[in-house]
Amino acid sequence: MRLLAFLFAMLCAGAAGAQTCKYVDSEGRVTYSNVPVKNARKVTCFEPVAPPKAQSQPQQADAPAQPARPRVDPATQRQRDDDRRNILESELSAEEERLAEARRALTEQESIRLGDERNYQRVLDRLKPYQDAVAQHEKNIAALRQELANLR
Repeated sequence: MRLLAFLFAMLCAGAAGAQTCKYVDSEGRVTYSNVPVKNARKVTCFEPVAPPKAQSQPQQADAPAQPARPRVDPATQRQRDDDRRNILESELSAEEERLAEARRALTEQESIRLGDERNYQRVLDRLKPYQDAVAQHEKNIAALRQELANLR
């Protein structure tokens, strides 16, 4: 029983010191894990960060808790906001064009009935990627519109 408890403690200690690595699979999906990921290549690894130690002396009341951030000139910030708005609007218009193209492709595929698709499930399986593409573009447009609404 003691041996089992000791092995469990050693296992937990080993996992606490494990590295977290970034893996990228063949489809470009990124995964962060402390165990190897099958069919993915390791990009980088990160050492675990220890939690900050509590300070033994209390902070002075007149000292700021965190250093002051550098201030940005209002005109510079306005220019940055305008640039960001322009970028988001151009991305939105490009995404709307991609949505229109995806909808055209879906409509075209819906009008086609192949000879080997006597079973309706085969039709649904063929249309699924086109429907997924339309849904993804709609989600992207909604996210871009939300970002634009947050700027105003």
